[in-house]
Amino acid sequence: MMNLIDDLHKNKDLPDAQLKEIIESDECEQELFEKADGIRQSYYGTDIYIRGLIEFTNYCKNNCYYCGIRRENKKVKRYRLGKDEILSCCKQGYALGFRTFVLQGGEDGAFSDELICDIVSKIKTLYPDCAVTLSLGEKSHDSYNAYFKAGADRYLLRHETANAEHYRALHPDSMSLENRKKCLWDLKEIGYAVGSGFMVGSPYQTTECLIDDLRFLQELQPDMVGIGPYISHKNTPFSDHKNGDLHLCLRLIAIIRLMFPDALIPATTALGTIDKRGRELGLTAGANVVMPNLSPVNVRKQYELYDNKICVYEGAAQCRGCLENRVASVGYHMVTNIGNKNSAKKYV
Repeated sequence: MMNLIDDLHKNKDLPDAQLKEIIESDECEQELFEKADGIRQSYYGTDIYIRGLIEFTNYCKNNCYYCGIRRENKKVKRYRLGKDEILSCCKQGYALGFRTFVLQGGEDGAFSDELICDIVSKIKTLYPDCAVTLSLGEKSHDSYNAYFKAGADRYLLRHETANAEHYRALHPDSMSLENRKKCLWDLKEIGYAVGSGFMVGSPYQTTECLIDDLRFLQELQPDMVGIGPYISHKNTPFSDHKNGDLHLCLRLIAIIRLMFPDALIPATTALGTIDKRGRELGLTAGANVVMPNLSPVNVRKQYELYDNKICVYEGAAQCRGCLENRVASVGYHMVTNIGNKNSAKKYV
């Protein structure tokens, strides 16, 4: 197994059969994590970038079978933050040292392109030294272009699964993998720093699906790769499916680090939800981004994509302080610079 890990480190790739071996085996798992952590440190040192997450609407037109804010979940309490509330989150975040704001929400038609552009433009005017990341789902090329011209720097859109049959098992007929991929290519063509990624352990997923995900990422060459364990939600059709496996997720973080040495890879909240030290373990497996929540505490519980989401009752300062301590506990330190992929530099 160590030979395969060394080959992946050297070549940034392996044939499918050998990738399957590494994905499925816990043999030499710690050595895999150490190799990935070494690569991450060679590009980023011990720096861990922070992104301020603002979950501004939990309305969504889509009906993804795994998602807690799916359209047909009538039990969720819906909310929308107004422009002034979003700007207030940014003001608080800026005072706490955040230099990237991530505006995330369901596909909510109440937020017109004009309104999104107005919010983005205002944030960039007030905080010109900050990056604005959007995560608003599938939009038209014209919409993406308008947001970019308004000042948006980055866009996060997980492809969720690159296997067409698996995609159909997770989504209604109104959605397609073809369109999801088209959106990602549109974002790249426009000039965004693009983030994609997938769930680990989602219903009906096979190792072959995961290899398809890695192959698609090789085609796309995103700046950011976000993966996290699938966690079920009680009010979805998948409520009875088991959650994803922590160690499988950690192995994939490490594999992605070896395949994409300078990528920005978050240690997600979902990792911290399935294991109390999940985010710390993600960092030691090669991740280099954390995303504290800047959303108002009174709405955080309502943005529940999966059950038992952590950090829904902590204020922004408390959330930042907690994560800073967690990051330090495994030998790294949070930095407040904008943290672009192209700021990565070889340390050794």
